[in-house]
Amino acid sequence: MARERILSGMRPTGRLHIGHLSVIENWVRLQEEHECYYFIADWHALTTAYDDPSELQENIRSMLVDWLSAGLNPERSTIFVQSHVKEHAELHLLFSMITPLSWLERVPTYKDQVQQLGQEGKDISTYGFLGYPLLQAADILIYRASAVPVGEDQLPHLEFCREVARRFNHLYKVPLFPEPKALLSRVALLPGIDGRKMSKSYRNDIPLGATPEEVREKVRLMITDPTRIHKSDPGHPEVCVVHTYHEIYNREEIEETRASCRAGAIGCVACKRRLADRVNEVLEPLRERRQRLLQRPELLQDILHAGAARAREVAGSTIAEVRAAMGV
Repeated sequence: MARERILSGMRPTGRLHIGHLSVIENWVRLQEEHECYYFIADWHALTTAYDDPSELQENIRSMLVDWLSAGLNPERSTIFVQSHVKEHAELHLLFSMITPLSWLERVPTYKDQVQQLGQEGKDISTYGFLGYPLLQAADILIYRASAVPVGEDQLPHLEFCREVARRFNHLYKVPLFPEPKALLSRVALLPGIDGRKMSKSYRNDIPLGATPEEVREKVRLMITDPTRIHKSDPGHPEVCVVHTYHEIYNREEIEETRASCRAGAIGCVACKRRLADRVNEVLEPLRERRQRLLQRPELLQDILHAGAARAREVAGSTIAEVRAAMGV
């Protein structure tokens, strides 16, 4: 029985942090049972970072190393860089001929992000940014993926992809593209150390490649219960960022940690020390694998080269059928 084909990717816009780890761990689980394609979306990165691509190649390398360190296996998954498979761009172009402009303009995140990034001084009122959901659809449909692991916030994008597939199949009277389903990912949503969304730009992240000392310093700066003045004051773990991390990384001791906090039996300094130790335990195997990989740049290039070659075989077959259907 054929394995279900899965497609997912990430934009190389900066270093990965531990908020990404649960996503990658989900990918690692999927690769054991499915035919998985995971790509580094460098063209998508340019939709918002077109004015300064100076770090793009380093971000690509760093992302690959983080993926491999966290357990992605190039023998089980096809791992590649988006721009190394030109068929993505061709399918995007051909889809643009049949996609109504109104479909792109109604994507929920479009106007929100244009406004939000505009307030930060970034102009993304570009054709590329308007069309990025269509490029996403091409990324998925070029492999005729049957499922995509997504969070709930990405469901509108996947439904857009399904609409494009339906329109193509209807216009050209060919059942070429499946309508990919969502694999809702139950991944841990970690806040930044200041309680906001974790982001490199906020400097509130814990990088996957952080040293033990960096982890301890980041945890030391975490926001705790503002009502606790003294060590013996009763705490309110539900409002504490440190406790949120304990729930994910220290599950076996979470009840004891929560009770000690409420009773004022453990101070914030000791609680943070316990968390930092646990986070370092989680990251240590990744650090070791990361160091080994960084010493083998030729291996990293070989993995991307082989992944792109495998991806092009599938993408080339799809684009040939698309050309035939569209008469080009």
